[in-house]
Amino acid sequence: MRRHLLILILCISAYTQAQDRYFVFFKDKANSTFSTSNPSAFLSAKSIARRTRLKITITEEDLPVNSTYVAQVKATGAKTFFTSKWWNGVLVQTDAATVTTIEALPFVQKVDRVADGPKLLNGRMAKNEQVESTTAETTDFQLSQLGINRMQAENYLGQNIDIAQFDSGWKGANLSTPFAHIFNSGRIKETKNFVRNTTDVFFDDTHGTSVLSVMAGLIPGSFTGGSYQANFYLYETEDKLTEYRIEEYNWTFAAERADSVGVDVINSSLGYNTFDDPAMDYTKANLDGKTSVISIAAKKVISKGIVVVSAAGNEGGKSWQTITMPADVDGMISVGAISSDGFKSSFSSTGPTADGRIKPDVVALGSGTATIGPTGLLSATNGTSVASPLITSLVAGLIQAFPTASPQQIYQAIIYSASQYQKPDNQLGYGIPNYDRAKSYLTYGKLTKDISIFPNPVQSQLQILFKEPTGKTIHVSLSDYFGRNLITQTVTTDWSTNPIHVDVSSLPSGMYILEVTGSGVSEVMKVIKI
Repeated sequence: MRRHLLILILCISAYTQAQDRYFVFFKDKANSTFSTSNPSAFLSAKSIARRTRLKITITEEDLPVNSTYVAQVKATGAKTFFTSKWWNGVLVQTDAATVTTIEALPFVQKVDRVADGPKLLNGRMAKNEQVESTTAETTDFQLSQLGINRMQAENYLGQNIDIAQFDSGWKGANLSTPFAHIFNSGRIKETKNFVRNTTDVFFDDTHGTSVLSVMAGLIPGSFTGGSYQANFYLYETEDKLTEYRIEEYNWTFAAERADSVGVDVINSSLGYNTFDDPAMDYTKANLDGKTSVISIAAKKVISKGIVVVSAAGNEGGKSWQTITMPADVDGMISVGAISSDGFKSSFSSTGPTADGRIKPDVVALGSGTATIGPTGLLSATNGTSVASPLITSLVAGLIQAFPTASPQQIYQAIIYSASQYQKPDNQLGYGIPNYDRAKSYLTYGKLTKDISIFPNPVQSQLQILFKEPTGKTIHVSLSDYFGRNLITQTVTTDWSTNPIHVDVSSLPSGMYILEVTGSGVSEVMKVIKI
């Protein structure tokens, strides 16, 4: 009997001392040593400049958590790790008995269990895997489908644009030749492993390597990433071995770090809905962009002036079917996958959101996307995860081309430029976006007419802008009111010649008639020369 009692006591002791991970929420940021009047103490100059340009107020939400509170939590015996200023709390690893002690602290609002077991100290490591194909692929199609080839021809390669990538690991990227150019030039600006609390992100998984290659890989004559001259911040937030809500908090830690260092765009090829602990699961009713931990965090980072691009999810062929969090957030560019023929990939998640919004927002090639793995070999990869970085590259080029555009304008340009903007659905969203159309939107605004002219009245250069250049021959003629033809031009209306420029500087002041004809186009407009 005593032997059985001893075993029972040992089991209870082992249970009570089991280490799990929790997030401790504080009630306030009282007596903070930081102030909104001195943001340089907790935000980079670039982050502050972004807020200033976009008129985003720095508030108490931006202040770091109270370090005294963290110290008192640590004094209970809990191991403290990352803090979150947006959630106002700290991630800890401890046992259930210590949690009770923490909950009793006067400044603690609540404590949530976010993952089973220890991980942040000497956690198990993922084993090495070899998942390479030797099939040579080309990036020409996946870039030209979005007009990124023309973007790159205009030398928008991501220079000086800061991209943060949230993923599950970049195994081999630091040793692989196709990535050497970003390492050798110092354009891997920061690495942080929020899963294991280290700076090593080059071991756990190959997923991030493939995603990064779509943006940054470079093999001359064979493989070109969409924004291969950008700067990159690599943040490991996804634990490939388990699925708990801690990964949503890891995402938040990374988002706060990305915000504070001043990144321009975030690529997140991650999504969440169900977990290893069913008590943490979300339902489809939660897909409203404001319920899940990760969606709330994504909404906050967008409000700080950062463009966020997220994979829509690969649930299309599963019982869930719809998008996963945080792709449900309004204002986030959620990306679905299509095949080379333009049809939705069978696995690509669909919409709508729980509150009826169109999702995904746009689509890009996600079936047979050319990628590079950890050994530098090329392969074809499927998933919305590899469609998302294509859109991120497009965003990076647009930010570079239009540095004063707001994140909302970039988002609208992407949507407006998409192939089914006029008739979106919950399969492809607004369709396939296009660099030239997005550039036209950011330059001229939303066009309501097939042909527009400006300025009118005009002094010297009249511009004729086509909403959608046909690539066919167009005839332009300018006549006076007596019907005498004064100027005649014949041009091909592709994006490179849009708008057409007509020199009227030699004409006297007065009223003229402009005719634009050809290829199904027939427009007559009045022009005033001053």
